[in-house]
Amino acid sequence: MSDRKQKLIDRCECMSLLTIKASYHWSLIKFILSIPVILINSILCILNSLDNNNNSFNLKIPNVVINGISVLIMSVTQNLKAAEKTELFKNASNSYLMLTHEIESYEQIDNEKINILQEKYDAITTAVAFEEIPTKIKMEIATNFKHAGRAIPVQINGGSIVARNDVVLQNV
Repeated sequence: MSDRKQKLIDRCECMSLLTIKASYHWSLIKFILSIPVILINSILCILNSLDNNNNSFNLKIPNVVINGISVLIMSVTQNLKAAEKTELFKNASNSYLMLTHEIESYEQIDNEKINILQEKYDAITTAVAFEEIPTKIKMEIATNFKHAGRAIPVQINGGSIVARNDVVLQNV
């Protein structure tokens, strides 16, 4: 039983690290996209304060262009849903971490309890949007865990069962 327990702990730790790095990634994107909007709004504030009746036509075109750019950036931000992804991955990371602590709290663990913990792990994993995690992060985590000789989740192991069977058949 301790082998299954250790593999489940390894996968939980791997997923916790993977999801927190994904959270950092989306948080950075959210931050990068918010800076231009802040700058644009500041520029608009200055342009609007300079507006007077004599040269209002001269400032009308830049005002419209800058507003258009601001709307475009905000639309991209909304479509990427970076804030939601940041929270989703952060919550998933916390759930994996709590599950890891729960697993480690058992001195002796029977097959039934391992199955229950595995179901909890699976429930958390089904909520993770793996397609939203950059491949670079997946590969980094998978490589680090493989080199450390630790178990990694199927979702990031870098190959499918079919690919592994092809390698086995070629070696026979």
